Amino acid sequence: MIFYGINSCKRLSGTVLPLLFLVHAFFLFVLPSNALALTLEEGLKIVTEQGRDIKISEAEEDVVREGVQLARSPLLPQVDLYAHQTLLSYQPEAVFGPFESVPISEKDFLTYGFKVNQLIYDFGGSYSMLRVSRLGLKEKKLDTLRVKNLVALNFTLAYLDLLETEKFLTVAQNEVKRFEAHLNDTRAMYEEGLITKNDLLQAEVMLSDARQKLLTTKNLRAMRASRINSLLVRPLNEEVNPEEISVKPYTEITLDAAWETAVRLRPELKGIQTRIRAKKEELKATKARFYPDIYVSGGYEYQENGYMVHEGNWSFLAGVKVNLFSGGATRARIRKAGAELRSLTLTKEKLRDGIMLEVKKAYLQLRSAGKKVEVTGEAVAQAEENLRLQRIRYHEGVGTATDVIDAVTLMSRAETNYWSAVYSVKRAEAGLLHAMGDDITRGYGKSST
Repeated sequence: MIFYGINSCKRLSGTVLPLLFLVHAFFLFVLPSNALALTLEEGLKIVTEQGRDIKISEAEEDVVREGVQLARSPLLPQVDLYAHQTLLSYQPEAVFGPFESVPISEKDFLTYGFKVNQLIYDFGGSYSMLRVSRLGLKEKKLDTLRVKNLVALNFTLAYLDLLETEKFLTVAQNEVKRFEAHLNDTRAMYEEGLITKNDLLQAEVMLSDARQKLLTTKNLRAMRASRINSLLVRPLNEEVNPEEISVKPYTEITLDAAWETAVRLRPELKGIQTRIRAKKEELKATKARFYPDIYVSGGYEYQENGYMVHEGNWSFLAGVKVNLFSGGATRARIRKAGAELRSLTLTKEKLRDGIMLEVKKAYLQLRSAGKKVEVTGEAVAQAEENLRLQRIRYHEGVGTATDVIDAVTLMSRAETNYWSAVYSVKRAEAGLLHAMGDDITRGYGKSST
């Protein structure tokens, strides 16, 4: 067995302790933490590029884009290759004179070739349907823009909810500390015989209630963090550390200016206007069915038949095709398209009024929330001063324990109301941006003030 002297132990501790400190610092600062430090700008970039709703809308956009190609296809040549084998029971013959017949074809023969059909003119019907498809794609792109801004709004609100909950968590923690301090004061005064046990029990009950509120707030914070992870397409239990928003979007605008901006920018209004244009083009295409289609067709056919003088033959034809009667279907389609056009026009007016109301509501909410911040800020200062005075009065034996408890409760309520008002302003700012159709991601970008 080896024994170390005191000096050896000192040298060992002098070597090991700095080493342990370095290892601790390495794990603390070098290795990545499981918590996700997140800014609003970073989160908005992720959800508007990789969010599930965005991917779904982009996939639907691809579907509509292929529809444009389908609508273009009637304007392009239609090329067919074909081949078939003919098997006859009797060899084809022609009557030659009163008593004789002459064979004119083999009994079995192979035929193959190709044929090209090209529409020349259908009085604008096909071109109108192509424009309908292109307008449909434009409308879908506008809808994708709407989805992106809505996703950005939802993420911003969820982010603000999480920040607000962290402030509520601080308020709940401070309330627990205040009731712990009050319980310590009450216990000391009870031991000195200055108060009854009823005051001590009351302080213990209030501390227990404050701890339950703290636990509830922690659970709320965990749920709101999971909501952020869901929007970011991350594991739900991954820790999130949101940073305070350093950018204030520009919302210093009059109501009339906000209305004008909404009419100019809202993708819903642009989308329904595009849909109206598409319906007008569809109506043109339907009316074109009353007119003929002019087309040309040509090709080459080869028939392996020894009786044919020219086994291979080129062909060309030009023709006109018109539908004389289709059971009234064309006129019904015209009436249907006209009714849909009237419906879309009325829907546009209704949508515009709804957007104007949405803008006004968001505008008034922002102004109201700003006033609440001023009022609740003053209430916090008053509640803090009230708590200080009630504690002094209680220590001097002038006030009661109930006065202190009421003051602590009032302080927590004032702080909660203040932070609720602060984040109501931030939510109202995001809501006004969305109502005006402004780009929320750009509104919270680094260049905003």
